[in-house]
Amino acid sequence: MPITVQFATNRRLTGPGEALSSYGNNVVTPSSPAEITYGTAFVDEVNLTADTVGAITSIGSLRQGGFSDEAIGDLAGAGRNLLIFVHGFDNSFENAITRAAFNREWLAASGLEEADTSVVAFSWPSAGRLLAFPLLWEPYKSDQVMAGQSGLHLMSFFANLEPIVTAARADGRRVFLLAHSMGNYVLQSAVENWFSHGNGDAALFDEAFLAAADEQYRSFDLPHMGRLSGLGRLAQRITILFSEADNVLGVSAALNLVRRLGQEGPHARFDQARFPPARYSMVDCAAHRDFDFGFASSHQYYRRSRAVRSIIASAMARPQAI
Repeated sequence: MPITVQFATNRRLTGPGEALSSYGNNVVTPSSPAEITYGTAFVDEVNLTADTVGAITSIGSLRQGGFSDEAIGDLAGAGRNLLIFVHGFDNSFENAITRAAFNREWLAASGLEEADTSVVAFSWPSAGRLLAFPLLWEPYKSDQVMAGQSGLHLMSFFANLEPIVTAARADGRRVFLLAHSMGNYVLQSAVENWFSHGNGDAALFDEAFLAAADEQYRSFDLPHMGRLSGLGRLAQRITILFSEADNVLGVSAALNLVRRLGQEGPHARFDQARFPPARYSMVDCAAHRDFDFGFASSHQYYRRSRAVRSIIASAMARPQAI
């Protein structure tokens, strides 16, 4: 049965939105969230055992600037918790949508009811090109520029989610954010934009999972809601998954000349005054290698390791924060 993925993307369309080839790697006007495309995609042939993310079979319910009435109804009254997914570096539009479907199925396979979710993906215009020698930095830096230009759009997406979140909560549902890799770089810009545009505290997420975050490790240190320091005002709890065995982030740290949040966690992570355990969980995933571990896969432990899946799913199922 096809998996439904509601989505929003700030990729500039080059043709009709029903055509997969229309979703390129250029960004819409940075200051114009009304150009964001919202729609519904159906994904088939997801195979968890073979680590196959599947393929998009159709795209519809398209609208510019906000969710369609049909999508709003489906999400607000889904009868399941919601999973919001922001992908990382080296993901085409198709990669992003099929990965969202895979993550939905991967977490549901934990057997925990709370981890069986409806999924919404935000796809920013990564070019979907892997690190390549000799110009190792070129595709990475290009994606990083696109990620930095996507913060306002992700903020607008969050604003459009807010009434859906409110309706889902009234139905007893929870809302989870999962940001992987460079998706956390987009996220920090969205959090900054949220507060710099005059928005206040908002109960958007019951829990935010920051997996293999390709964002500077001091991101939570900055005052005045800079970078990720304001995320705690949008999420009741934050779980940071990191691994010093993440080879991709090792390259990223060398390119950026600063340690990444997903390598050893945030600066001063043992300071419980700064990171109270009731609101922050620090998960060291370096020892979890219960999958085909290699250079690229070391960055994908959040969806390849059954042990890490169990950690995430169990966090989704624990009692709500007060």
